Amino acid sequence: MEQYYPYIKSLHLIFIITWFAGLFYIVRLFVYQIEASQKPSPDREILGEQLKIMASRLWNIITWPSMIFALIFGFWLLFMRTFFLADAWMQVKLAFVFVLIIYHLKCHQIFKQLQRGAVKYTSNYMRLFNEVPTIILFVVVFLVILKNGTNWIYGTVGIILFAILLMMGYKIYKRIREK
Repeated sequence: MEQYYPYIKSLHLIFIITWFAGLFYIVRLFVYQIEASQKPSPDREILGEQLKIMASRLWNIITWPSMIFALIFGFWLLFMRTFFLADAWMQVKLAFVFVLIIYHLKCHQIFKQLQRGAVKYTSNYMRLFNEVPTIILFVVVFLVILKNGTNWIYGTVGIILFAILLMMGYKIYKRIREK
């Protein structure tokens, strides 16, 4: 079984990449759907229907299957290397994976609302919401690469500071956009 570890790890990484790509793009589509809902007729209907089709295909054909396969291969890797579960970096990583799954489920809820034509969030909120997986991605990559206790702690603190800078940048961008 050990000889298959690199293959399983490769598949895990491929599905992580496609999962994140789906999460990044679906929220951009949410932004476009929300903005299209504010356009006058017939643009609202034409754009709205096209964006619903795009979101549906992305969500159901790429994002959901990618999440499922990423988790299957990730758990398979953990089964092969159960000793990682005792490491603090892995416990923190799994906590962030849990947060990512919650984020995914929230995206699913928003996806369903927008498919029904219910707009409950602003496009600005969605732009900010779209930064959550970026922060999680940074944290998880640093955790996996810098398994050393001190380094991943500094890396995690750095990511939190990075998140604060992202939020400040977003606020500046919002002000510029509103002018």
